[in-house]
Amino acid sequence: MSLAELLVEHPFSDDEDLLHSIDRSLTAGQTRREAATLASQLRAAGVGAGHPVAVQLSDALDSVVAMFAVWLAGGVLLPLNPRATAVEVADVLDAISPAVVLNDGGLERRDGARALTEDAAFVLWTSGTTGRPKAVLHTHTAYMELLDRVLISLRQGAATGATERGKRHTPNIVPVSLALNAGIYNVLFGLRSGAAVVVMDRFDPVTFAMLIRRFQIRSTVLPPAAMTMLCDDERIDDLAPLRYVRSITAPLSPVQARRFADTFGITVLNGYGQAEIGEVIGWTAADARAHPEKIGAVGRPHAGVELRLVGDDGRAVTDGGVGELYVRPPSMATGYADGSSIGERLDADGFVRTGDLARIDPDGFVWIEGRVGDVINRGGNKVFPDHVEEVLRLSPRVADAAVVGVPDDRLGEVPVAFVVGDATSDELDALCREHLVAYKVPVAFHHVDVLPRSEVGKVLRRELLARAEVRS
Repeated sequence: MSLAELLVEHPFSDDEDLLHSIDRSLTAGQTRREAATLASQLRAAGVGAGHPVAVQLSDALDSVVAMFAVWLAGGVLLPLNPRATAVEVADVLDAISPAVVLNDGGLERRDGARALTEDAAFVLWTSGTTGRPKAVLHTHTAYMELLDRVLISLRQGAATGATERGKRHTPNIVPVSLALNAGIYNVLFGLRSGAAVVVMDRFDPVTFAMLIRRFQIRSTVLPPAAMTMLCDDERIDDLAPLRYVRSITAPLSPVQARRFADTFGITVLNGYGQAEIGEVIGWTAADARAHPEKIGAVGRPHAGVELRLVGDDGRAVTDGGVGELYVRPPSMATGYADGSSIGERLDADGFVRTGDLARIDPDGFVWIEGRVGDVINRGGNKVFPDHVEEVLRLSPRVADAAVVGVPDDRLGEVPVAFVVGDATSDELDALCREHLVAYKVPVAFHHVDVLPRSEVGKVLRRELLARAEVRS
């Protein structure tokens, strides 16, 4: 099944509004016709089966139409952030070699296009928070399974008819860029559930609150950074009728989750996934009602997803211990656009090594403790940066914080903190010593205006480490 069928076979009639932005809407019929027309233009420009098509459009509605047009033409979507620099765009085009580039100036035909694998749907880059980003190749078949995997878990059973769902559900609002996996996923998720979709060209707290009211949206997704923006914006004191928010794109700390929930009276549902495997762990509304004390966990595995924890010695970790999380979902990305596979990340049983440290409690809820490569080994004692960062955020004078391990001649590594806010180093040191054992307390506190983050809001620790080593 092609993802294009989510538009072609959507249950809305041609005269029903299907796509919305802040200032215009497209009916289902208009969307289908515009996508079909653009698909014809792409084929005329030389797009054939499996050919990548780079799309860099500033208008979110146009980006949705273009996405389906690429698939109707048999091509593979290569989304480009409209705010990307010329150098960044050139790097992507050199790496993937699309047949056509579609931007606000029109269609540009390019020579030397290389067809990608059969069933390929789109190419997206990993976040690159700890290393060089990789171009992940998603297929129509695997991505459809990913959508249904989450829908089934959220509904606690088999899906009902698409037409009934479309009439019953409010629109699905997408508050992130269509150049990101989260943006594409949530557009397709809304259409797969039979609902309309509201898109934003970029996140703005006031616009988001207005769209929530206009379309009477009760459930949505938000990155942690957007939740913080909403909490910090004095113009936003209410998000009614919003009842549930699912966290996406970056780790959500318990402190952030509690602050948002307390500010707006909204239930926050965490989740966990990676570009190659999709969302594999999450919350349901039923779990949120039954286990409010577990806020901060990323939830329980979705239908068909298997988990295991592996220790440093390669043995299974049980009884609530911390180990590296391995995941075996029903399907996943086939590999990378350069032709390499994810086989090097698989164990003998087909489980994917995630690189994240986790524990699983007796009720099956998963708690992420940090990245394997981020754990600081201070003279044999392990320091989890996330734990220290949570303590630093307890200070009302700390807006953001990140901790990295810096090489040390005597101890191997020591924790160093980067803090956004006006709390003094002495105050931060005292706070940490009040809540942490001595070896977890940072040896230095660097004050910065902002933490370097990726497009999806993840802290770029490699940049902080470089700064810390320069200062040391």
